[in-house]
Amino acid sequence: MKTTLQARLDRRTQVLLDRLVRHTGWSQPRVLREAVTLLGARFGLSPRKRIIGVGRFASGISSQGSNTKHLNGFGRRSLLS
Repeated sequence: MKTTLQARLDRRTQVLLDRLVRHTGWSQPRVLREAVTLLGARFGLSPRKRIIGVGRFASGISSQGSNTKHLNGFGRRSLLS
């Protein structure tokens, strides 16, 4: 989802933005996106919380979570440990 932002910059901020564009080689929108991301990280904000690994790996076996055949012995301590 794209969002358009329109902002008035004072002279000092505009000069800084222009210098950052020249220094990084990025477009003005990219510099602004990166700045917002860094500022959010500085204050401990993140776009959204994620659970690591959810939906990222495929075992190749369908319906593992609901098929009792695949859950046989799950959660029991191994005799080897």
